[in-house]
Amino acid sequence: MIAKVTFSGMAVNRNCELGRVMISMREDHELSLIRALGLMSGTSMDAVDVALVETDGERSVTLGASRSFPYRDEDRALLRVALADACALDDRDARPGALEAAEAMITERHAEAVESFLDSAGLQRETVDVIGFHGQTVLHRPERRLTVQIGDGAALASRLGIEVAYDFRAVDVAGGGQGAPLVPAFHRALVEAAGFTLPVAVINIGGVANLSFIAPGEEPIACDCGPGNALLDDLMLQRTGVAIDRDGVVAASGTVDEAALRDLLANEFFKLPPPKSLDRNDFSSAPVDRLKSEDAAATLTAFTAAGIAATFVYLPSSPSLAIICGGGARNPVLMRELSQRLPCRIASADDFGWSADAMEAQAFAYLAVRRLKNLPITFPMTTGIDRPMPGGILASPSPLHA
Repeated sequence: MIAKVTFSGMAVNRNCELGRVMISMREDHELSLIRALGLMSGTSMDAVDVALVETDGERSVTLGASRSFPYRDEDRALLRVALADACALDDRDARPGALEAAEAMITERHAEAVESFLDSAGLQRETVDVIGFHGQTVLHRPERRLTVQIGDGAALASRLGIEVAYDFRAVDVAGGGQGAPLVPAFHRALVEAAGFTLPVAVINIGGVANLSFIAPGEEPIACDCGPGNALLDDLMLQRTGVAIDRDGVVAASGTVDEAALRDLLANEFFKLPPPKSLDRNDFSSAPVDRLKSEDAAATLTAFTAAGIAATFVYLPSSPSLAIICGGGARNPVLMRELSQRLPCRIASADDFGWSADAMEAQAFAYLAVRRLKNLPITFPMTTGIDRPMPGGILASPSPLHA
């Protein structure tokens, strides 16, 4: 059986065997839609996510299959060294220290992920029109008009024989925008297709948390809104050797330290209105260093939720619903904290036939199609840019990079 959920003409395939998803999509939708793969390697540095989307880059969106390909332990270790080496960058094209090796690794892992995904799905490469390749953010300093995502888009295009859209943030940052978040255009397409008649918030909680406020007939309002899972992941790696509090088990056995939480929330970032963005390293977990692991995890989990809640005071109205996606949606302790701190009901993206896990990869497939059509991906109320702006570079397959 192929399970479908339909929103205003949008058929969403979910929980299906890969090959059958593809067959259904081709039968149910006009061939004029563009078939795109989205690739995402987030600030949690846990895996490469691959997602298939068919879309016109505007209102028509069909979500296909998705898969996640975990990084190896040595890959994560290399990325952490590269993050440290990137702190001194002032040239976005430079690759000192471990950055050159990390960029080669990122490109290779993404190529392997696409090849494995296509093979599992029984898809031929020529049936994919474009790939949206985010790369791995190693530095994001929009106040210096600098953002760096490693990953060689041209080499990926040549390796796979498919056109690749990449480096999505640079144009916005060069123009004075925050360069993040980029997903609100996709969130708006999903919300409009679902037929919501009241404002909703779509909150992605990865290594960094971001929020899109979508009101019918209005441009999205969006911003990064806090540390997401980054501080908690780093704490768990340091204290247990595993960079995740899976299912919130450690936090569930601890108690929130209110004094430490107040210190964490004193960060000046929370006093800034949207649009605003973050680098993964903008927050310190020093206030919880003295706590035992269970209490530290509980406090950092509460901090993630409280940071998101702090953003709500800047919204034009309270949303009717907050839809949660990203790794944070899998943490029941974090979801409980959100339900207690947010002024509206919360739900997982999965509840609407979307994908809590693949949302960002799907977004970059959608943004790749918008790049093909030269449609804007950033807006004044999402990144602070002065006018809606297209973004990204297109790389066609070339024997020069074979």
